[in-house]
Amino acid sequence: MKGRVIMKAKIVYASLTGNDEDIADMLEEDLQDYGFETDSSDVSFADASEYEDADLCIFITYTYGEGTMTDDLADFYDQLKDIDLNGKAFAVMGSGDKTYGEHFCENVFDFEKAFKKCGAKEITAPVTIENAPDDDDIALIDQAAKEMNEKLNG
Repeated sequence: MKGRVIMKAKIVYASLTGNDEDIADMLEEDLQDYGFETDSSDVSFADASEYEDADLCIFITYTYGEGTMTDDLADFYDQLKDIDLNGKAFAVMGSGDKTYGEHFCENVFDFEKAFKKCGAKEITAPVTIENAPDDDDIALIDQAAKEMNEKLNG
Protein backbone atom coordinates (compact mmCIF):
# COMPACT_ATOMS: atom_id res chain seq x y z
CA MET A 1 0.00 0.00 0.00
CA LYS A 2 1.28 3.40 -0.94
CA GLY A 3 1.91 5.81 1.96
CA ARG A 4 0.28 9.19 2.20
CA VAL A 5 2.43 12.17 1.36
CA ILE A 6 3.10 14.18 4.50
CA MET A 7 2.33 17.83 3.95
CA LYS A 8 4.64 20.41 5.48
CA ALA A 9 3.19 23.49 7.16
CA LYS A 10 5.35 26.49 8.07
CA ILE A 11 3.78 28.79 10.66
CA VAL A 12 5.30 32.20 11.29
CA TYR A 13 3.70 34.30 13.99
CA ALA A 14 4.14 37.78 15.40
CA SER A 15 2.94 38.16 18.96
CA LEU A 16 3.11 41.24 21.14
CA THR A 17 0.88 40.10 24.01
CA GLY A 18 1.00 36.33 23.54
CA ASN A 19 -2.41 36.11 21.85
CA ASP A 20 -1.00 35.30 18.42
CA GLU A 21 1.48 32.82 19.83
CA ASP A 22 -1.51 31.07 21.45
CA ILE A 23 -3.31 31.06 18.07
CA ALA A 24 -0.18 29.60 16.42
CA ASP A 25 0.09 26.89 19.10
CA MET A 26 -3.57 25.90 18.69
CA LEU A 27 -3.33 25.79 14.91
CA GLU A 28 -0.07 23.85 15.01
CA GLU A 29 -1.61 21.24 17.32
CA ASP A 30 -4.66 20.93 15.04
CA LEU A 31 -2.49 20.48 11.94
CA GLN A 32 -0.32 17.88 13.67
CA ASP A 33 -3.49 15.98 14.59
CA TYR A 34 -4.29 15.91 10.84
CA GLY A 35 -0.85 14.50 10.08
CA PHE A 36 0.95 17.64 8.93
CA GLU A 37 4.63 18.06 9.64
CA THR A 38 4.78 21.52 11.22
CA ASP A 39 7.44 24.08 11.93
CA SER A 40 6.63 27.22 13.86
CA SER A 41 8.73 30.37 14.35
CA ASP A 42 8.45 33.82 15.83
CA VAL A 43 8.71 36.43 13.06
CA SER A 44 11.82 37.85 14.76
CA PHE A 45 13.66 34.58 14.08
CA ALA A 46 12.17 33.69 10.70
CA ASP A 47 12.98 34.42 7.10
CA ALA A 48 10.23 34.44 4.46
CA SER A 49 12.34 32.11 2.29
CA GLU A 50 11.54 29.33 4.81
CA TYR A 51 8.11 29.16 3.17
CA GLU A 52 9.76 27.81 0.00
CA ASP A 53 10.20 24.41 1.72
CA ALA A 54 6.56 24.21 2.86
CA ASP A 55 3.36 23.06 1.18
CA LEU A 56 1.27 25.31 3.42
CA CYS A 57 2.46 28.80 4.39
CA ILE A 58 0.74 30.35 7.40
CA PHE A 59 1.24 33.81 8.84
CA ILE A 60 -0.34 34.90 12.12
CA THR A 61 -0.01 38.53 13.12
CA TYR A 62 -1.33 41.19 15.39
CA THR A 63 -2.37 44.62 14.22
CA TYR A 64 -1.09 47.35 16.46
CA GLY A 65 -3.08 50.56 16.70
CA GLU A 66 -4.06 51.91 13.31
CA GLY A 67 -2.31 49.23 11.29
CA THR A 68 1.25 50.50 11.28
CA MET A 69 3.59 47.54 10.99
CA THR A 70 6.30 47.18 13.60
CA ASP A 71 9.87 46.80 12.30
CA ASP A 72 9.78 42.98 12.63
CA LEU A 73 6.57 42.78 10.61
CA ALA A 74 7.73 45.27 7.98
CA ASP A 75 11.02 43.41 7.49
CA PHE A 76 9.24 40.08 7.01
CA TYR A 77 6.66 41.70 4.72
CA ASP A 78 9.45 43.10 2.54
CA GLN A 79 11.14 39.66 2.40
CA LEU A 80 7.85 38.01 1.44
CA LYS A 81 7.38 40.32 -1.53
CA ASP A 82 10.64 39.01 -3.04
CA ILE A 83 9.89 35.27 -3.12
CA ASP A 84 7.96 33.03 -5.50
CA LEU A 85 5.31 30.90 -3.80
CA ASN A 86 3.56 29.56 -6.91
CA GLY A 87 2.11 26.15 -6.14
CA LYS A 88 1.99 26.83 -2.39
CA ALA A 89 -1.12 27.16 -0.27
CA PHE A 90 -1.43 29.89 2.32
CA ALA A 91 -3.57 31.06 5.21
CA VAL A 92 -3.48 34.16 7.38
CA MET A 93 -4.82 34.76 10.87
CA GLY A 94 -4.40 37.30 13.56
CA SER A 95 -5.67 39.41 16.37
CA GLY A 96 -6.58 43.03 16.74
CA ASP A 97 -8.70 45.44 18.72
CA LYS A 98 -12.09 46.46 17.32
CA THR A 99 -11.80 49.88 18.98
CA TYR A 100 -9.56 50.76 15.99
CA GLY A 101 -12.55 50.35 13.65
CA GLU A 102 -11.53 50.04 10.00
CA HIS A 103 -7.97 49.16 11.07
CA PHE A 104 -9.11 46.01 12.92
CA CYS A 105 -6.72 43.22 11.89
CA GLU A 106 -5.44 45.35 9.00
CA ASN A 107 -2.04 43.61 8.98
CA VAL A 108 -3.75 40.23 8.48
CA PHE A 109 -5.21 41.54 5.22
CA ASP A 110 -1.91 43.21 4.23
CA PHE A 111 -0.21 39.82 4.45
CA GLU A 112 -3.09 38.13 2.62
CA LYS A 113 -2.46 40.48 -0.34
CA ALA A 114 1.30 39.90 -0.16
CA PHE A 115 0.89 36.11 -0.33
CA LYS A 116 -1.40 36.45 -3.35
CA LYS A 117 1.19 38.63 -5.09
CA CYS A 118 3.77 35.86 -4.46
CA GLY A 119 1.56 33.42 -6.36
CA ALA A 120 0.34 31.42 -3.37
CA LYS A 121 -3.25 30.14 -3.32
CA GLU A 122 -5.45 31.07 -0.39
CA ILE A 123 -6.77 27.89 1.19
CA THR A 124 -9.14 29.29 3.83
CA ALA A 125 -10.62 32.67 4.65
CA PRO A 126 -8.61 34.86 7.03
CA VAL A 127 -9.36 34.26 10.70
CA THR A 128 -9.54 37.50 12.67
CA ILE A 129 -9.80 37.50 16.44
CA GLU A 130 -10.41 40.32 18.87
CA ASN A 131 -7.68 40.25 21.49
CA ALA A 132 -7.29 36.82 23.16
CA PRO A 133 -9.01 33.82 21.57
CA ASP A 134 -12.22 32.74 23.31
CA ASP A 135 -14.16 29.50 22.76
CA ASP A 136 -15.83 30.81 19.58
CA ASP A 137 -12.43 31.87 18.20
CA ILE A 138 -10.92 28.47 19.04
CA ALA A 139 -13.74 26.90 17.02
CA LEU A 140 -12.82 29.19 14.09
CA ILE A 141 -9.16 28.10 14.32
CA ASP A 142 -10.20 24.43 14.47
CA GLN A 143 -12.51 24.91 11.45
CA ALA A 144 -9.74 26.63 9.46
CA ALA A 145 -7.37 23.73 10.22
CA LYS A 146 -10.05 21.28 9.09
CA GLU A 147 -10.46 23.19 5.80
CA MET A 148 -6.69 23.25 5.27
CA ASN A 149 -6.55 19.49 5.79
CA GLU A 150 -9.51 18.77 3.50
CA LYS A 151 -8.12 20.91 0.69
CA LEU A 152 -4.56 19.58 0.91
CA ASN A 153 -5.09 15.98 2.00
CA GLY A 154 -8.45 15.28 0.42
